[in-house]
Amino acid sequence: MTKPTRWRKSSYSGSEGGSCLEVLDSHPAGVPVRDSKIPDGPALLFTAAPWSSFVAALKNGDLPD
Repeated sequence: MTKPTRWRKSSYSGSEGGSCLEVLDSHPAGVPVRDSKIPDGPALLFTAAPWSSFVAALKNGDLPD
């Protein structure tokens, strides 16, 4: 039996309830991302390579403010 996948909040999200992203782990088609304030709303689906590049750019501070 496989472990069910669950949405998880970004580790960069604060606890004050503001803007938060959630990602769904172990999705076969890529990395779904949604707004935690709208859990029944749409999600964006990124393939692995672009998502990894985006996360690396965030960690390195390479994105404009």
